[in-house]
Amino acid sequence: MFPTLKGGNFIIRAIIVDDEPLALKHMEIKLSELGTVEVVKTFLNVGNFLKEMKHLNFQVAFLDIEMPGFSGLDLAELIQEQFKDVYIVFVTAHRDYAVQAFELNSIDYLLKPIMKERLEKTVTRIQEQLRVNDNSSSTEQDISSKLRVVCFDEFAVFSHNEPVKWKTAKVKELFAFLVTNINTYVNRDFLIDLLWPDTEYQKAKILLHTSISHLRKTLDSMGYSGSLTFSNQNYTLELYDFQCDAIELEQTIAMYTSVNHNTIQLFEHVVQQYSGDYMGKNGYKWAAVKNQNIRQELLWLLQKMIDYYTDNEKLDKKQHYLQILLTYNPYSEHALQQLMRYYITVSNRGDAVNVYHEFKNQLQEDLGISPGRATTELYESILVTN
Repeated sequence: MFPTLKGGNFIIRAIIVDDEPLALKHMEIKLSELGTVEVVKTFLNVGNFLKEMKHLNFQVAFLDIEMPGFSGLDLAELIQEQFKDVYIVFVTAHRDYAVQAFELNSIDYLLKPIMKERLEKTVTRIQEQLRVNDNSSSTEQDISSKLRVVCFDEFAVFSHNEPVKWKTAKVKELFAFLVTNINTYVNRDFLIDLLWPDTEYQKAKILLHTSISHLRKTLDSMGYSGSLTFSNQNYTLELYDFQCDAIELEQTIAMYTSVNHNTIQLFEHVVQQYSGDYMGKNGYKWAAVKNQNIRQELLWLLQKMIDYYTDNEKLDKKQHYLQILLTYNPYSEHALQQLMRYYITVSNRGDAVNVYHEFKNQLQEDLGISPGRATTELYESILVTN
């Protein structure tokens, strides 16, 4: 499903291609003002867009028709060859191009200069089409055996909201590793060394084949026949129409690179999903690297959210996410200083002093060190003021 805002509107990911700088900037501003469109990237020439096209994640392309060397009509054909689900909106100063535009299966066209009311109608039309497609997808998922994978805190898998029962602990760990490396070739011998490092090779090979067989039967029972394949000594797990908290977090951060009023609700949702280390309670040593990567992404996101709430003067939210950040990064002096300054701002110097002492004691007990000079000076300034 597509991410949504309050009121059920979809956040639309869009790109703009227009060789006129002023027109390009005008369109970007108008779309951003609507609050339901994230402009992923803008391009002043077709060549630059074509270089990046395969690496962009967008749902709608706003294309100027009259561009030198490569018209928007030609560009639309190339886009639709690569991305069948992308919608095209043509932008033109000539009404005569409208007929050609609709022949190319565009969802709409806009006449320059762009008027806000007309742009709103176009975006609403796109929203409606996305909603129809999303509802259709949701219906198909309800009919099928929906799979939900939980990776944070403790690895767990649910089918039809019922926990999946594993033949052995190794089958469960095998699936956990393949989910971690989904859509990736994983060498057979690598799996053997990973899961049975102290077992003789031929015996370990039999154990792997047995575990693979059990896993395939489990996947078949959930409606995912053929999702685990073997070719050239490599296994590959390919899953569709499933939910995974860790994948959702990573994809959301990758998809929406900035925290703003359009994306803040999505980020609040994915942070709420984070309930602990990646497969932390399972004791899988191989999960440590993945856990570290996700933790760094989460800390980056939390700081961006804190900056957003600071800029928008939402102090309660700022405090809430500062405390979350310190939970996952308890030795961050920068986060502590921000929290102390928050308490000073709301005239609660007592709590500022308390969190400093808690932080200082934890540093001493865990690491045998004291807070840095900047943190200590901030604390001393509170005492002087008092």
